[in-house]
Amino acid sequence: MPHSQHKVGVFCMQECDHEEMGIAPSREEASNSEQIKQDKFREVEVEEKSTETQPSHSATANKAKAVEKTGAAPLALAHNYEAILKDAGPPVDNSSKERLHEQLCAGVLLNQNTKKYWIDKKSNNVFFLYARNLSITWAADTRYWHWPRLEETSGVSVDVAELLNVCWLEVGGKFETKKLSPGTLYEVAFEIMLKDPAYGWEVPVNVRLTRPNGNKQEHKENLMKKPRGEWIEIPVGEFVTSPENTGEIEFLIYEYEGGKWKRGLVIKGVAIRPKY
Repeated sequence: MPHSQHKVGVFCMQECDHEEMGIAPSREEASNSEQIKQDKFREVEVEEKSTETQPSHSATANKAKAVEKTGAAPLALAHNYEAILKDAGPPVDNSSKERLHEQLCAGVLLNQNTKKYWIDKKSNNVFFLYARNLSITWAADTRYWHWPRLEETSGVSVDVAELLNVCWLEVGGKFETKKLSPGTLYEVAFEIMLKDPAYGWEVPVNVRLTRPNGNKQEHKENLMKKPRGEWIEIPVGEFVTSPENTGEIEFLIYEYEGGKWKRGLVIKGVAIRPKY
């Protein structure tokens, strides 16, 4: 018999016994009896509600075991990350998904510190190609280009390309779209600095992005209007990754028709990142 029904039964038996004995209760006794009756019914009501709303100890224990068994929600690891990390140096720690995810969020250097790879908050792939990974006309000639070291905020040192003097400017690169997250809008941008004395930029430079299907986006940028002494971005173009549009993208910044000698351009690299 349920606990609440047992209490009600006991109370009724006591009341019936009192009446069978032929003893008429006094007003005070009747009042006390009525008060006791109300208190008992309140107690029964509270216990019944408590039984309905509180889970049993066994149910709570079973739920805890289920959570412990399944663990937390699985981490979303990035598209094609295993193939990308083959070029990592030093190798990443993949002893657990949590540790691997931490490193991907922080960023991993690839190809002898010439690229950086990381994932954003949506677990989409992001890349930065440093100047050493780009194709720069006359880059090996110290009369035209200088390669100073730059220390990143992460403490890693990378080479940047500083233009000393050229009239033929041509800096570009290529990148495989299969390393990017599918179905995502990406943007490409050069990260540069104009360092005084900067001259020869009266003629705007050309910026071009060629997508895998051969379609091109091209525009001009007037560097005379850009700030000096700080890192800025020069947008190249954007594209959507898809199974129908796979292959290499090509990006280029150039100017060689104006005939002016140029100086003061510092190239850090090219960012390839999702555009939200």
